[in-house]
Amino acid sequence: MRVLVTRPAGQAGEWVEGLRAAGLDAVALPLIGIGPPEDLAAVREAWARLPGHAMAMFVSPNAADHFFAARPAGANWPAGVLAASPGPGTTATLKRLGVPSGAIAEPAADAPQFDSEALWAVIGPSRSWADTDVLIVRGESGRDWLAARLAGQGARVGYVAAYRRAAPVLDIPEKQVLATALADPAAHLWFFSSSEAIDHLEALAPGTDWRAARAVATHPRIAERARRLGVGEVTEARPAMPAVVGCIQSLA
Repeated sequence: MRVLVTRPAGQAGEWVEGLRAAGLDAVALPLIGIGPPEDLAAVREAWARLPGHAMAMFVSPNAADHFFAARPAGANWPAGVLAASPGPGTTATLKRLGVPSGAIAEPAADAPQFDSEALWAVIGPSRSWADTDVLIVRGESGRDWLAARLAGQGARVGYVAAYRRAAPVLDIPEKQVLATALADPAAHLWFFSSSEAIDHLEALAPGTDWRAARAVATHPRIAERARRLGVGEVTEARPAMPAVVGCIQSLA
């Protein structure tokens, strides 16, 4: 059984390596394209204003990577500003980019999910958010759940689009991987960590009968999107390598 890792190219390789290290056959099939923001000046301006903020929340590793790509030369992470992460992938990226561990807030390691709700369970009670400035670093759009919670506590919430998501442009080997998976669904397992990836898959293979397909999804919302596509068997797993490996091995 071949596992199809549908994360963006920047993160797919790490997952492929981890799955292969566990003895699984895995290949990258990125179903979300990632590019630079349309307004790079806005990202640079966000860096200039950052020292006055209580927190910057990064929605994904891509958000962190592209935000830091616009960092002023020689700038360090501002003291007193919390860097919030929804999960271990974003946390690892922030640390790699030079954010001190003590400045990072993230969900508990045993959280059922790594998402805004799990992050809020940690940062919500940690301080008063009234009359504070919070920056949310994301793509051109995204969920507003965390922003609503912060605003409800009196925070002033701003956004900056640090990167741009787009439909994937598959190269020839990736097109062959997709064609093989569609032709032999029983020999493949889709690994979904984004509902948007499923949207793009549906556009890439219109009219496909997905009833024989199987998938692992890392969040209930993603699992529900896969079921709406028509995937016959959808299993949920925590978005952590050991949990995903264990889930896939049980299916195999």
